[in-house]
Amino acid sequence: MMTSPLDREMSLMEHLAELRTRLMIAAFAVLITTLLSFVFTEQIIRWLLVPAGDIKLLAIEPTETFTTFFRVALYSGIALAMPVILYQIFKYIDPALHPHERRFVLLMGLPVLGLFALGIAFCYFLVLPSAIRFLYNFGSGIFIVQYRASSYLSFVTTFLLAMGLVFEMPAIIYALVRVHVLNRPWLGKQRRFVFLACFIIGAIITPTPDPFNQTLVSLPLYLLFELGLFLSRFA
Repeated sequence: MMTSPLDREMSLMEHLAELRTRLMIAAFAVLITTLLSFVFTEQIIRWLLVPAGDIKLLAIEPTETFTTFFRVALYSGIALAMPVILYQIFKYIDPALHPHERRFVLLMGLPVLGLFALGIAFCYFLVLPSAIRFLYNFGSGIFIVQYRASSYLSFVTTFLLAMGLVFEMPAIIYALVRVHVLNRPWLGKQRRFVFLACFIIGAIITPTPDPFNQTLVSLPLYLLFELGLFLSRFA
């Protein structure tokens, strides 16, 4: 049987050289997208302020506006460069994959990116507005509430990223069943424990203690589990 050049055994030095090349390409992509994002950082910040409504942010330190702009540009650059980063990871592990594994990884690329984008959209349009409004009004009769720019933007970007990662659950379940790490019938019997775990996770990642926002996060988590269980039927 003839083997592909991708399937040949590589030496340690070749692995290290390949890793350096992939890291350099990924870093260069992040640099380019960060510089590009810096041009549009004001528009990006305005977009991140939409869930806050008419709430004004406060900058305290002299360098806070610049560092905040740079941090937002960097996060945006990493997000924009994510397809390149994932592709470089794939190219690095590619020589270790069999042909059927290679096809599986490639087929999972678009669903993974799509679920990540769906999680960000769900958080941005549904969860963040109510969460920010609840936190802003809580204790407002006692305290003068005004969000600091760096803290608000850090909170929003972290929460968006967390929800994007959480929405990867169906892809993770499908992949684990496909590679026989998990057994689908056994997983189906764990529904009640997963339901409880989803509400615990929802309570942890939701920034507000009210039941409405926690349910708004926890219920979709459980539905994502059911979606992953359904998709694993075809694994």
